[in-house]
Amino acid sequence: MFKTRKEIVFVVLSGIFITNAVVAELIGGKLIQIGPFVMSIGILPWPVVFLTTDLINEYFGEKGVKKLSFITACLIAYAFLLLFMAIVIPAAKGISPVNDEQFQAVFGQSMWIIFGSLIAFMISQLIDVWIFWFFKRRTGEKKIWLRATGSTVISQLFDSFIVLGIAFWLPGKIDFKTYITSGLTGYVVKLTLAIVLTPLIYAGHHLIKNYLEDDNLEKNETDQK
Repeated sequence: MFKTRKEIVFVVLSGIFITNAVVAELIGGKLIQIGPFVMSIGILPWPVVFLTTDLINEYFGEKGVKKLSFITACLIAYAFLLLFMAIVIPAAKGISPVNDEQFQAVFGQSMWIIFGSLIAFMISQLIDVWIFWFFKRRTGEKKIWLRATGSTVISQLFDSFIVLGIAFWLPGKIDFKTYITSGLTGYVVKLTLAIVLTPLIYAGHHLIKNYLEDDNLEKNETDQK
């Protein structure tokens, strides 16, 4: 491990990817209002997930993203199990600063969020990878913006409605009208953020490319010696 710069890049990107995916599940139970529209606060970390997904796609291929997605799904399921245990185990009466009702109110909703997100995450990631490579096979190294944004446009349409449907609509937390408007709002916000972050994808691509090229130069110099 960590013998090459490429391994270091993969570990760093994977850490960022997994952290943001898990945090999004834990904070997703809080709904916020932007004007007349309602959406989950869990939307905040997802643009970083989009960014790292695209960079991993570029440098570690379709298999790299799929493996990382399955690993992350397992870790989200693990978080689901730990939350379930934490909710079931009773708080110490008169000692714990957070009682069972308060803990349930905050993290009980996260159980639905995690369950819904787990399904939505895998479906959207597989769609994202397929569309990304559909464009890359046709454009080569050109038009990074097309494959990065294009994959997000389709995959997040599924993600936005699946997670809201399972986490909020099916349990009766929101009505159907709010479900549709919230899903569309979340989708538009994700899409807008994905477009805004496009320059960062190019910047990340440039930095990683130069970093890996320096590694190749050092290897060649070592081999010559």
